[in-house]
Amino acid sequence: MKELIKHWLDKINDEVIEMRRHLHRNPELSYKEFETASYIKRKLKEYRIPYHSEIAGTGVLGIIKGNQGGGVVALRADMDALPIQEENDFPYVSTKENIMHACGHDAHMAMLLGAGFILQQLREHITGTVLLVFQPAEEKSPVGGAKPMLEAGVFKEYKPDVIYGQHVWPQLPVGKLGIRDTEMMGSSDSFKITLKGRGGHASMPHLTNDPIVTAAHLITSLQTIVSRGLDPLEASVLTIGKIKGGTAKNIITNKVVLEGSIRTYNLKIRKRLKERFFEITNHVAEMYNNVVEIEYIDGYPATINTPKWAHLARKTAQSLFGQDATPEVMPSLASEDFSRFLEEILGAFILLGTRIENSNEQRGLHDPQFTINEEALLKGTAFLSKVAIDALEELKKTQK
Repeated sequence: MKELIKHWLDKINDEVIEMRRHLHRNPELSYKEFETASYIKRKLKEYRIPYHSEIAGTGVLGIIKGNQGGGVVALRADMDALPIQEENDFPYVSTKENIMHACGHDAHMAMLLGAGFILQQLREHITGTVLLVFQPAEEKSPVGGAKPMLEAGVFKEYKPDVIYGQHVWPQLPVGKLGIRDTEMMGSSDSFKITLKGRGGHASMPHLTNDPIVTAAHLITSLQTIVSRGLDPLEASVLTIGKIKGGTAKNIITNKVVLEGSIRTYNLKIRKRLKERFFEITNHVAEMYNNVVEIEYIDGYPATINTPKWAHLARKTAQSLFGQDATPEVMPSLASEDFSRFLEEILGAFILLGTRIENSNEQRGLHDPQFTINEEALLKGTAFLSKVAIDALEELKKTQK
C-alpha cells in the first residue's frame, strides 16, 4: 500500500502545490468561501469523486466508497482565510486586499484534495468509506463551521467511526508530525467587561468614581485566578488583550471597556475559571462603586485526541517517514474548531511540520509574512491517504 500511495502521489504532487498556490492567491473570509467551494467542487468532479455541497453555507463533503464494505473514516480540512494584509513577495501572494491564508488552510485543502485523488485511485483496496470534509469558518469563533455542519446533517448519510484533522505547524521541521494521545489544543472563551463610573475633571477625583482605577485593580486581581486559584500543574491562561477608556489627559472618564480570552484544557478548570472570573469582576466593581456589565462567550472546547486513534496515526507516520518522525510535542493553548467534531466522533488532530529551510525567517501562524515549506505538502498528502486506509483496516478488525 505504501508503494501504491507513492505511485499516485508522484502523479499528483505538482498539482497539489499548484492547488495550494491557487487557493493562496484567492483567499476568502469565514462564511464567504464561495469561490473556494466552487474550486473544490470542480476538483472533486475532475477526480470523479461524488460530493454534497452547500452544507452550512459553503461546506463540501466528498465521498469515496471502497469496493469492499467496512467502516467510515472522515478527513477534514478548513477553508477560510484571515483578515490580514499579506506582506510576502512571492509570485502567488493574495490578490485580495486585507485577506490572507495566514493559517495554512490553503495547504490543508490542497493536501485533502490530493489525498482524495489518491484514495479514489485506490478504492478497490479500500475496505469502507472515506469522507472528505471541507469545513468553512474555522476562524470564526465561537460559532465556527464544524457545529453548523453537524447541525446541517453533514454525516446524516455516512456516520464516521473515526475522524482526522491535520494542521500545518511551523515549529516542526518537514517530515515530522506532532501527535499526542490526549490534549492537543485548549478551549477558548472570550469576554467583554464594561465598567461604568462617574466622570469628571482630573483635578477633582473625589467627585468621581474612576473606572480606570477600577480597571487597573481588576486586571491585577484577575491574574490571581491562574496564579493563586488553580493547580499550578494545570495549564491555563487569562489574557486582557484590549482596553478602551478615556478621551483626554485632564478628564476622568465615566467608562472603560476591557476585552480578553481565557484558555485551558481541563473541563473542570474551565468551569472554575469562569466562576472566579465573575466573582472577582463583580466584587472589584462593587468595591470601587462602579457598575459592571459582563459579556462572556463560551468558545471552542479543548481539542482532545482519542488515544487509540492517535496511536494509529503515530504508527502511520512512522511507517511512512521513519521511527523518528513523531517527536514528542507539547499541547498548545491555541483553540481549534475541529474540537467540535471530536466531541461527537473518535479521532485525532495532527500537527504537520512545515518549517522553512531558513528557520530564522520563519513566521508564526497568523503573521502577515507567514508561509510554509511546500515540501511538506507531499508529506501531508501521503499521511492523510495512508492514515485513512490504516484506520479502515483497524475498523475491519474490530468490526468482525
